[in-house]
Amino acid sequence: MKVLTIGAASRDIVVSSGLFKVVHDPAHLEKLGFPTGEAQCFAMGGKTEVGDLILSVGGDAANAAVTFARQGFKTSTLIKIGGDANGQAVFDNLVGEGVRPIFKPAKGTKMDASVILLSPSGERTILVFRGISKDLTKRDLGATKFDFDAAYVAPGHIDFGLISEAVTKLKKKKCFVAMNPSGFYLQMGAKKLQPILKNLDLIISNREEAAALTGKKYADEKGIFQKFDELVGGLVVMTDGPRGVMVSDGKKIYRAGIYKEKRIVDRTGAGDSFGSGFLAGLLNNTRNMKHETWEEKDVIRGIKLGSANATSNVEEVGAQTGILTKKEFEGQARWKNLAIKVSNI
Repeated sequence: MKVLTIGAASRDIVVSSGLFKVVHDPAHLEKLGFPTGEAQCFAMGGKTEVGDLILSVGGDAANAAVTFARQGFKTSTLIKIGGDANGQAVFDNLVGEGVRPIFKPAKGTKMDASVILLSPSGERTILVFRGISKDLTKRDLGATKFDFDAAYVAPGHIDFGLISEAVTKLKKKKCFVAMNPSGFYLQMGAKKLQPILKNLDLIISNREEAAALTGKKYADEKGIFQKFDELVGGLVVMTDGPRGVMVSDGKKIYRAGIYKEKRIVDRTGAGDSFGSGFLAGLLNNTRNMKHETWEEKDVIRGIKLGSANATSNVEEVGAQTGILTKKEFEGQARWKNLAIKVSNI
């Protein structure tokens, strides 16, 4: 089965230190421009000793591609890659994972990069440099064959019209299309996104994002899913942090908790790990996506693999280090059991 990912990649520099402190003070921090009331802090001036410095690869589409490759799918990725040392590192990493990048490093361009400041509790602050990944063009789309069985779209800051065109091209090939909308896209609102949403077979978002996109209250679970059923004809996945995940197929709602982590080291890439893991489990590596009706067991496998992939990932430093192989998921006893409740809507 052939799978495509679309979006961004980045060269990640992960810096960890016991001197990075998470401060929770809503009364003061919100006034200073920190809407969550939390901030990661370290002393001003002088030098701050770090415990480790790790060079890795991240980015939504790259992370998802690694999931599909490790699960045994024939995986390609539509990511613009910089011609600098960071771009070459991203390219080499993807190829080493068995992913086929559609584009080679482009001379004279810079790759996206992130500096991730990691606290002892696993919380992180990410400093982002946006390079060539967002610079997809109509010419790039014209030179790309969209003959894939399934696609995972993580649009980042790529132009709306280009993502819409890519999704349309994929649907014309009868490809199963999943999307994990970025914050940049969610800010556009449901009306603007409708040309894309109507073509999706699967949408993945967290509960806060889902409430904002549907215009429903955060606590109105039923209302969120009902609105999503109007916007998207396929499956809806709504993650809910440590409370787990809910999935709707328009007829049933699946509810599951999470696998217990052995430790939480780094939450970077957890959302990508869940979303791509869910789709990989749904596909099950054997299905013809052009003629498929999902069964309960398919959705359950998707939930289990997505949850296991995310749990494994937060136990390691880096957005891809803990991503599971097919053998690891199927062979490790800890991933066998996850309580999943299924009820009619």
